Parts: sequence; structure tokens; C-alpha cells
Amino acid sequence: MLIHSSPNAASFLHAHQFKCPLPFPTAHLIQHSSLGCGFPKSAYLVTQMKKSLTFKCRSLGGQEEDYYLLDAPVSAGDGFSFSGGKYSDGSGPADEWFKQGKMVQAYLVCGSGEKAKDPIFGLKMASSSQASDDVFRWFCIERGNADNPTVVLIHGFPSQAYSYRKVLPVLSKDYHVIAFDWLGFGFSEKPQPKYGFDYTMEEYVSSLKSLIDELVPDKVSLVVQGYFSPIVVKYASEHQDKVNDLVLLNPPLPRAVVPSNSGTITLHFFCAVLKITDKHANLPSTLSVFGNFLLGEIFSQDPLRASDKALTSCGPYKMKEDDAMVYRRPYLTSGSSGFALNAITRAMKKQLKGYVEEMRSTLTGKNWKTRTTICWGQRDRWLNYDGVEDFCKSSKHKLVELPMAGHHVQEDCGEELAQIIAGLISKQR
Repeated sequence: MLIHSSPNAASFLHAHQFKCPLPFPTAHLIQHSSLGCGFPKSAYLVTQMKKSLTFKCRSLGGQEEDYYLLDAPVSAGDGFSFSGGKYSDGSGPADEWFKQGKMVQAYLVCGSGEKAKDPIFGLKMASSSQASDDVFRWFCIERGNADNPTVVLIHGFPSQAYSYRKVLPVLSKDYHVIAFDWLGFGFSEKPQPKYGFDYTMEEYVSSLKSLIDELVPDKVSLVVQGYFSPIVVKYASEHQDKVNDLVLLNPPLPRAVVPSNSGTITLHFFCAVLKITDKHANLPSTLSVFGNFLLGEIFSQDPLRASDKALTSCGPYKMKEDDAMVYRRPYLTSGSSGFALNAITRAMKKQLKGYVEEMRSTLTGKNWKTRTTICWGQRDRWLNYDGVEDFCKSSKHKLVELPMAGHHVQEDCGEELAQIIAGLISKQR
């Protein structure tokens, strides 16, 4: 923040006023530089009062419409970012990752076509928060020979396709590998909720079908991590003819532990099972806070909470600065990432338990024919390992334990996981 002597600011147009108690008795100019505090690009402070100062703010120069940009081009910055999200003028790790991928169109946009407004101020949002006019754009990374069997790597909540960066080069030696960012995450589109996409779990199931149909004409093997597992199992149950293999990485599973002796279920046992089930069917506090009223809107705009803490609080993963720059970029460049995080968190808080219970019923049901493997990082701080082995035995699914990995298995032991996946999935197209 730079403080200089102020000229007369009365001539500035479209002024909005904000009160700020600061102990300066004379007129000054405060020029906004790198604070993500919600003010427009320039803020002028003019006062002769001793107890308080008055901010006078106007829109970016040259703009005819009198609305506040919540997100804007990186060169301009926006009210929910820090210096426009750029760490330097040169190319950074996030830029290099983006260059390796492509944008794929899938899933028709629904809605009235009305321009999105932010939920806090009710002001018109810029292009990154607007739904496409026709079909959504997804960011995808594609590696390996397209003639080989296809494996789709699906990240968890909240994360990005970038989490599979260590898996991709190993697995792509023998397979055609695709990783993508879900709508609302990473570099995929992030429409404002209620303006074309509401981030419900039903919408994610439908949109996943559209994307896979667009990417893979033949059969496919799916690898999914964490809290998006119930969505992928729901898709796979409806399209088993499309799926070769399914690999679940630390999914939320309600535990159905079989009594060891007479088969009689006591009240104590029943309560213990319910307790474990409830824990797996609810988001941990680190994530559920993003769905809270008002506090969720604030925390979801903080890249350290939305990316760093969410990824490192659930296991042994230690984030390097170059990786952090990729994960933070969506939150640094646009408020739309935070608003999408609010929406999916609230949807999961309402719907996750039902989807988790349905997933368990599907995986243990007689109609489930897809070969399924559960890989479990045993240092997961969010999901308890109790009952995982019993579930796999009762459902006759293969279990692979990874003692040194946490919730985000692909981050903690990416190369090892790639070798495991390569040994599990079918080499038939």
C-alpha cells in the first residue's frame, strides 16, 4: 500500500464511499496495489477529519458499465485475488502445466442465459464466472499412445488433475492416460452456481458421462480418489458395459463389519458401525467449513485454506512451493473458484451420506460385475481404516494397502501407485 499526497479527488466519476478509521488528520491518497481486499483497482482516500477517513472508489478506467469486477484478466487483477494471481511476469509452474493440456467441450449448458452475479454483493461477474453459451470447457491432460487401453484418472475433492503428475509418465508407457479437472476446479470452467451449473452430485454424474463419451469411444478403466468416488461409482453402475476396471483410492465407505462369532449383532456393535459410517459419510471440518454461511465465502477465497491446508491436513503430504503455485492459481486469479468450492461443499453436506450408502450397496450388490480394487493410504487423517479390510473381504474386492500414504495417495507415492494401477487394470481395449 502506497501513501502519497492527494490532489483534489472530487472530479472522479462513479464514486462509492467506504469508511475507514485511520489516524491521519490530513488529506492523503491510498493507491491500491496488491491487496486482495475487495476494492477496485484504484482507491482514493480524501478527508479533513481527524477520526476517520473516507475511501472514494471508481471502476477501472475506460469502462462504460458501472459494475465492480469480481474477476478480471490477470493483467488487471480483481477483488478476490492477490496481484492478479501472478507471482512474476515470467512463466510459472501453473503456466507450464496448463500448456501441457487442452480444453475439451462436454456437457450442455442449462439455464436461462442470464449473466451471473456474485452472491455477496449482487454485482455482475466477469467471463470466468459465466457459463459458456453452449457446452462446458474441461481442462484435460492426455498422455500415451491412443491405440493402447485408456485409463482416466479422476481427482478428489478438493484437488486438480495436477495431483496425478507423478502417475502420468509411468502409467502412460503402456496405457493411454487422461486426467481432467472437474467443473469448478483447476483450469476447467467454473460457472457461478445457479447460472448453468449448480454443482450437485447428480450434475457431476451426468457431466462425467458426457466427458467420457467425448474423450473415449471404447471401454475405459477408471481411477478415482476420495470424496468424488461415490459419483464415479454411480456413473459406473449405470454404464458397466463401458467400464473395464475401477480403482478407488481412499473412498468414503460405510463399514459393514461382519460379526466374528455367532453372527448376532449387539447394540454396542450396531452403534459402533453407525459411528464409523457417519464419519465416512460426512466431510471433515477442514472441508465442511467452506459450506458455512458467510464464513465459507470468506475462507474459500483464501488460497492457503482452499488449496494448501485442504491438501496437507489429511496425511503426510508436504507441499513444495512450485506445486503450491499450481494449486493456488485458480484461487488467485478469480473469485469463481471459491464460489464453486462453496457450492460443491454445500451440495456434498446434503447429499454425500446418501451417495456413500448407495455406493456401498452397489459395490456389494449381485448386479455389480466391474472388477474393483480399493487402494488405501493408511495414514489418512480424514477417513478411518477400521473396517476397510472386512468390507473388501465381504464384497470380494481386492485391497491394496499403502502404509506410507495418506488421503491423497497419488501425492504421497505417485510412482508406486502408477505401478500398482498398471498391474491391476486390463490391457484389453
